[in-house]
Amino acid sequence: MNRILSGSSLKMIAVITMAIDHIASHFLRYHEVFMTPLLTYHGKSLTYYFLLRAIGRLAFPLFAFLIVEGFLHTRNRWNYGRNLFIFALISEIPWLLVHGGTLRLLGHNVMFTLLLGYLGLCVLERYRTDVRKLTLYLLGMFVFSVIFRAEYNGSGFAFILLLYTLRQHRLLQAIIGSCMLPMKWVAGLAFIPINMYNGQRGFIRGTFAKYAFYAFYPLHLLVIYYLKNLS
Repeated sequence: MNRILSGSSLKMIAVITMAIDHIASHFLRYHEVFMTPLLTYHGKSLTYYFLLRAIGRLAFPLFAFLIVEGFLHTRNRWNYGRNLFIFALISEIPWLLVHGGTLRLLGHNVMFTLLLGYLGLCVLERYRTDVRKLTLYLLGMFVFSVIFRAEYNGSGFAFILLLYTLRQHRLLQAIIGSCMLPMKWVAGLAFIPINMYNGQRGFIRGTFAKYAFYAFYPLHLLVIYYLKNLS
């Protein structure tokens, strides 16, 4: 497969598919035109809404892959984890408002899932020669990810660890990874752009661009919340 996509290209695909998913989820599911069947097969209908949500399922596997790449290539792992934590906190209020209309905790945003996965990678490296501690810590983090109820919870945490562990075995990575997330066959399509990754950073460079990428998540949630209140 041609490796023509940089890390920046994967980031743009992830952001765009995420935005499509959220727009469909929060605005289009109640519009009759988007629930009109495109085609029907054996009694099952494919609607515009389902198609857009399916496109949106590509986002999380791409973000998870980018977390693994960030872990492998960052110059400062402490700063990388700190940035994830800060933007997870910043994103919490917009996420709660969009999903519940209030600040009552219903769960936690996906940035926390990515953060927990990143911390799991740190544990994998730190205790890779100590099986007992490695098993204990990773099992504890998995249980915490389920109890914490961030998006994708335990399956999202395990998925990130899988991407890292099988990074040298792309076919096996795709086969097993596709079975771990909702809408499995769609999530599996995310491995097409992943396997087109050329290992280059790409056009998103510099401090402003880096933080703009982080900031897109909470900002687009705020826009969605504002537009929902207008309707």
